[in-house]
Amino acid sequence: MPRLQDTIAALATPVGTAALAVIRISGPDSTRISREIFGPDSPPRSVRHRDYRNLGGTLLDDVLFTFFAGPHSYTGEDALEVSCHGNPFIAQKILEDLLARGCRAAEPGEFTERAFLNGKMDLSQAEAVMDLIRARSERSLAAANQQLRGALGRRMGGLVDGLLGVLARVEAYIDFPEEDLPREDREVVAREVDRLIHDTGRLLATSHYGALLREGIKTVIVGPPNVGKSSLLNRLVGFDRALVSTEPGTTRDFIEEQIQVGPHSLRVIDTAGINPSPAPIERLGMEKTLERAAEADLFLLVFDATQPAPTLPVELLGIIRPEKSLVILNKCDLVAAAATLPISGLPGLPVARVSALTGSGLDELIAAIARQAESFRQDTGDELIAINARQSHALGEARDCLGQARLKIGNSGPAELLASDLRGALNAYGVITGVVDNERMLDQLFAKFCIGK
Repeated sequence: MPRLQDTIAALATPVGTAALAVIRISGPDSTRISREIFGPDSPPRSVRHRDYRNLGGTLLDDVLFTFFAGPHSYTGEDALEVSCHGNPFIAQKILEDLLARGCRAAEPGEFTERAFLNGKMDLSQAEAVMDLIRARSERSLAAANQQLRGALGRRMGGLVDGLLGVLARVEAYIDFPEEDLPREDREVVAREVDRLIHDTGRLLATSHYGALLREGIKTVIVGPPNVGKSSLLNRLVGFDRALVSTEPGTTRDFIEEQIQVGPHSLRVIDTAGINPSPAPIERLGMEKTLERAAEADLFLLVFDATQPAPTLPVELLGIIRPEKSLVILNKCDLVAAAATLPISGLPGLPVARVSALTGSGLDELIAAIARQAESFRQDTGDELIAINARQSHALGEARDCLGQARLKIGNSGPAELLASDLRGALNAYGVITGVVDNERMLDQLFAKFCIGK
């Protein structure tokens, strides 16, 4: 846990030469330090231009600075931000001077952790800060912004309020055992617990979509050798990323690139061709292809429209589903417009016709990929909520506790045991927004942040 009595400082922009660098200071000595360096005539939340001189009086740079009086700052404490020229040497000299004036170097995530501890945000909003920094698509950016503005916190608040109402009703009968639980009250409790289980499940269902937003949709290009998989990858990424040759089996390993398709980020992986009679080195490549396919979120199944229908391995056919697959008939510039290619064992899959050589059909293909990607979203209403792995674990625990509570209601179990299950669900809900003060969990979570944030 951070030592809140310390004043901390860190570079808040990436290390390296740039036009500007920003140094952030937060803590009880921020006011003193601001006055020592820049003088007393600096009203809060107002940008000022001054020379920055170190303790020895040496001019380091001319800077812009802003003082923030707590609680009206990011951390909720008195804080100071200094914008200097983006020479790493200048930034380092300013940091060294701040340490000499009594600051301590900030730990990863310490500014955001202080914001959480000072009530400026709940834990789901704190996690959204890192999601916002790492967002690589319109959808991930939208989800991070909504969560930063409290979308998940509001949803959890509704669940907690409903659960507290149920718990209060149940505990009333524990406190007053002479009053028997009427039948109609038991039905009210059962209905409310059912609603909580349903609403918790809806949030839990967004876990996979959350992983896709944060990591990118793992999109695997598979198909026989020499059907144009690498040419298709080059078209999608916009440059010659993969080696292309008329010789079959050019790709022996997998190649991965990140691309944007509409509002989505995709991790596109070009793999070795599926050959029914592979050479030894090709067999190793095919094994890696099947490994990547087993982890795929989306399949792009590429076939040569001029060739007979291929036979795919049973291992591949067993994991291909219409909702996560798209058949791509390549080399359509060489066949009649109405030509089709029946694929044995793959009925009902959407089909796109392209020419990776000429680019014909590429726009239609990208639109089809975007539709497939959009179908992964779980509907939770107007707000785009996509929980992370930690939140998913807590919601899973809450749903399990609620499930146990529902069984006890159905079996007319003791009110004390029913209340215990409900309290377990309440604690699990609290883990998501940080109501439950688990020091070890907080340390691990904020350690993943970057320095200066």
